[in-house]
Amino acid sequence: MSSTDPQGLQAFPDELTTREEWLEPFDWYREMRDEAPVRYDPGRRSWDVFRYDDVKTILDDDETFSANPRKADDFEEPEGMGQGLIFDTMLFQDPPRHDELRDVVDDAFQPRALADLEPEIRGLATDLLDDAVAGGADRMDVVDEFAYPLPVIVIAQLLGVPADERDQFKEWSDTLVEASSADEGAREFVERQQETQQEMATYFLEMIADRRENPQDDLMSRIVTAELDDGSRLSQEEVLGMCILLLIAGNITTTNLVTNAVRCFADADCFDALRGDERALTTAIEEVLRYRSPVQAMTRIATEDVTLRGETIEAGDRIVVWMGSANRDERRFDDPDTFRPDRSPNQHLGFGHGTHYCLGAPLARLEAKVALSELLDRLDGIELADAELEPTRSSFIYGVESLPIAFDAGE
Repeated sequence: MSSTDPQGLQAFPDELTTREEWLEPFDWYREMRDEAPVRYDPGRRSWDVFRYDDVKTILDDDETFSANPRKADDFEEPEGMGQGLIFDTMLFQDPPRHDELRDVVDDAFQPRALADLEPEIRGLATDLLDDAVAGGADRMDVVDEFAYPLPVIVIAQLLGVPADERDQFKEWSDTLVEASSADEGAREFVERQQETQQEMATYFLEMIADRRENPQDDLMSRIVTAELDDGSRLSQEEVLGMCILLLIAGNITTTNLVTNAVRCFADADCFDALRGDERALTTAIEEVLRYRSPVQAMTRIATEDVTLRGETIEAGDRIVVWMGSANRDERRFDDPDTFRPDRSPNQHLGFGHGTHYCLGAPLARLEAKVALSELLDRLDGIELADAELEPTRSSFIYGVESLPIAFDAGE
């Protein structure tokens, strides 16, 4: 597994450095919740927080726990064109700036605005499944042939990006969310990340310039022309950062949600029970978000000295809140290590909590519901193929690189 993050810090805890450990980190989470619910990891220079109530409290307190990595004592500003742009996006800003940035695109991601997209998403899912079963095929890779291309096409179309360039966007987004490989040094990793950000920056800068001169009916034009409360517009750098964020987030969340859902449904043998029942499928997707959350962790920075579970966290310290652990906390959920597709209520933290609750949650839910509904309607006898799963190479994104399935293709 990977070893360092873009700033040269150890990204993975020592306990999650192997393939098997990151595929199934939940025993370690349970051990930490019981024995060290708040602990300092000197190798990563970070605090780790594991229990539901503590994670939720931190995510809900923007004043004490900042989302801005620049407030960390050991933060080092990246260098070069496109470097650090992501840190100026809403994801890493605190109120009130976070709210100003989010308001630019918030309406576009509300359920009522997304409802009109459902037929188009369904059509895309149908086309992808047509391609997958062409020629009588009875196997497919859920990630490469279905779960990845669907959200990339959708977000590309929303932004106004040509869908035929999605392969390049997959390569960029994969690179930006992964951590370094075991045989890659910190310097090589940083250089590769910087090169990728520069390529994306160059591409989007051309689009931004075009939309400023020739606005169109797309999300990119809305971002470029939006007026903030003080009458100003987003800078070129802020527009660029927002586009990169939306593309990456729109890709990885839905891709891993759909993939993790197929994995969960297969393990629980509940495909037949969910087929044709939209309400049951919607409830099951929420359980996937709890049981195998696409985003396992988020980072916050303490803005003042805080005592938590008897540990003193100092101002400027980095804190990793493990939502994947919080979602398995037996203090909050009955029988948390069992996947229950009909679990209700289900107050999971799969999309975060508080101010930074995932902007794209309604879109991810819609895409997952439509994609999985079409998959269940089209394919019978779905089973996981015999393959060694490889976890996504990221210290916070949870999924697998490939998920082969076997099936009987329906009409």
